[in-house]
Amino acid sequence: MHLDVQDLRNFYYRSALGRAAQASLRRRLVELWPEAKGQTVAGFGFAAPLLRPYLKEARRVVALMPGPQGVMPWPPDMPNVSVLTEETLWPIETGHVDKLVVLHGLETSERAYDLLEEAWRVLGPGGKALFIVPNRAGLWSRRDRTPFGYGRPYSASQLETQLRKHQFLPERHVGALYQFPSTKRLWMKSAPMFEKVGRLMPGMVAGGAFMVEASKLVYPPKGKAVRSKAKRQKVPQGVTAPVAGRVS
Repeated sequence: MHLDVQDLRNFYYRSALGRAAQASLRRRLVELWPEAKGQTVAGFGFAAPLLRPYLKEARRVVALMPGPQGVMPWPPDMPNVSVLTEETLWPIETGHVDKLVVLHGLETSERAYDLLEEAWRVLGPGGKALFIVPNRAGLWSRRDRTPFGYGRPYSASQLETQLRKHQFLPERHVGALYQFPSTKRLWMKSAPMFEKVGRLMPGMVAGGAFMVEASKLVYPPKGKAVRSKAKRQKVPQGVTAPVAGRVS
């Protein structure tokens, strides 16, 4: 089930560990998508903390928050762009999103199949989606004091397999949250070092979360179109073939 929006807000905006997690995820996101000028950027779940870099240059930014989670106004210092929506029925026209970020949406959903179908629907041709989920083998998924300790954690292969079933093509995946999920002073002070070292590791060596970038696949109609050749009519013997003449 989805977490409560108040708990998510308190973690990301009112706790030192949450602000550090927000910085780690946002840094990775900007590395993958450095700009979105003139594009439509959407987030689902609780992706609002990661969307701020695109507010100035994107044509449109919308933060979709599912009903079971609840909604909060965002951003606090600008016109509101957050929307309360049904989990699998988003108020966005088909094919209108260029970039989609899903955070705390997929692993906590009881209708993951329909959720991925909706994500595929709203993406436009050439659109990209970034799915951020807890790493099944990471420390963050084992601590229920953070939002990454709830829902279903994934391995990279599990997530990519699920995306392919819904006509997504996984292209890149990186890790994030390399610091320890602890508020103890020692671990908080060493967090920048762990994050710096973690970003230099191969994508398969993930931290507390996986970030998988996938593009939308649009398959051509199945089967091969066969062109039927028009059969030439044979003129029976003894009958003069028709000749085009001038009509007076």
